[in-house]
Amino acid sequence: MAPKKSQEPRAWQRMLSGRRLDLLNPSPLDIEIEDIAHGLARVARWNGQTRGDHAFSVAQHCLLVEALLLHAEDNLDRGARLAALLHDAPEYVIGDMISPFKAALGLDYKAFEHKLLAAIHLRFGLPARTSDALGRKIKKADQVAAYLEATQLAGFSLEEAARFFGRPSGLDGARGFHSLRPLAPNDAEAAYVRKFKQLL
Repeated sequence: MAPKKSQEPRAWQRMLSGRRLDLLNPSPLDIEIEDIAHGLARVARWNGQTRGDHAFSVAQHCLLVEALLLHAEDNLDRGARLAALLHDAPEYVIGDMISPFKAALGLDYKAFEHKLLAAIHLRFGLPARTSDALGRKIKKADQVAAYLEATQLAGFSLEEAARFFGRPSGLDGARGFHSLRPLAPNDAEAAYVRKFKQLL
């Protein structure tokens, strides 16, 4: 016997933690860091078009952005660093859409993404909205991460990556930024949770 069709389409997702996240009205109470880490470790950056035995995950990207932010400004408090770690956390639910596709979808997509990020921030004791100053710093670290990923993993030339993301400075001699290596999903997930616990 076929199941009855409900009047409204399902607008929630069940997480492995057992939480049921309402996608249209996300509650901080339904957000768990383990679900975020598990999802982000299985979402590929660059639509999976990267070198290596595994995809370079959004979880690894977030770890890279947090490390780059700390490298640029080593006196940041843990809250700022946690905001950097969580900057792409909504992608555990909505996936990582490449920037050109986000632009094509328009503002409704961005509003949805911001609403979910606000709930994530509140769940972990951060202001719902990141300050403009911190937002700019995270965005800059995000662009540096994109440049490093593009040139080391995604097949971009240095000139092409510089045109799209800007050429970063201040990384000469910095450890860990010049040899990106995609991790297996379980390893990326574990690293993300470790960093979260360190910052929390």
